[in-house]
Amino acid sequence: MQKKFLALAMAMAFTVASSVVAYSFTCQVSAIDGGSVTLKCKEKYAKKLEVGKKVKVRIKKARKAVEGC
Repeated sequence: MQKKFLALAMAMAFTVASSVVAYSFTCQVSAIDGGSVTLKCKEKYAKKLEVGKKVKVRIKKARKAVEGC
């Protein structure tokens, strides 16, 4: 009986965790005006965004060259 409850709890936790997965996609900066940044994204990604929604932006770092012997 206890194993069934544990299995049910694990399944529910997995379902909840998978439903909160964040979207990840790439956009280009099209304009910067002071503290305001305008992004240009593909239409299918733009549909997932709303005005006023908080987003996390990561800047793509340039890779350093690897020197040989």
